[in-house]
Amino acid sequence: MTSIALTIAGSDSSGGAGIQADLKAFSALGAYGCSVITALTAQNTLGVQAIADVEPDFITQQLQSVFSDLSINAVKVGMLSRAAIITPVVDAIDHFQPDSLVVDPVMVATSGDVLLQQEAISCLKETLLPKATLITPNLAEAAVLTGREKPTSVQDMEAMIDPLLALGAKALLLKGGHLCGNNAIDLFHDGKQLHRLESPRIKTTNTHGTGCTLSSAITALLARGYSLDDAVQSGKNYITQAITHASALTIGQGHGPVHHFYKNW
Repeated sequence: MTSIALTIAGSDSSGGAGIQADLKAFSALGAYGCSVITALTAQNTLGVQAIADVEPDFITQQLQSVFSDLSINAVKVGMLSRAAIITPVVDAIDHFQPDSLVVDPVMVATSGDVLLQQEAISCLKETLLPKATLITPNLAEAAVLTGREKPTSVQDMEAMIDPLLALGAKALLLKGGHLCGNNAIDLFHDGKQLHRLESPRIKTTNTHGTGCTLSSAITALLARGYSLDDAVQSGKNYITQAITHASALTIGQGHGPVHHFYKNW
């Protein structure tokens, strides 16, 4: 059987993040990728110039098309900007019951601006996160989800674990890449115990799409039948290498993308 992974997320016209990054990571890690687009962006390595949401009815049509025909093993959910967009996604998850659901709660822009209205944040917390196999917030997103201050240390991150798990997901990967220090430290709680994942911090400006790529890498590996623990650890290793090799690419004038195909090119 072919392993199939679905991304439900926004489009990045520059190809570094969003569904484009997701599909690249799926392919690089041996899963066939399909997509449901929730938003269109005019975007490049310098920033986001414009966003256009896709109508909820058309999101429903996309979901029906892929789920009714393809045997989808794992789903990754990214950018959902409005409650009206979250609802059809939740309805499809309830109806089609995919084996694995990874939710990357894209809520905060690099500038620090919150991208979701409060109504959408509440809808995400109440309806989608409790269905997730794994959620993968970064520090700013964790702060929005819990109503706490953004963590500035690993100890602060550890204090976030219980409040985030209380949102209902089976497992949690809290990404600490924005902390200072020589190592990039993520905290993974598998539902039973806490694991500390460390990798050397790589000095590069080519980090566009890092969060999207990590969550989609985990999704691809879950689609292939990896255990959650193995998928998270292997996904962490993959994104570390994709960042390490990002300097091999010359893309744009700002924050370039990670190198999804470092093994192939």
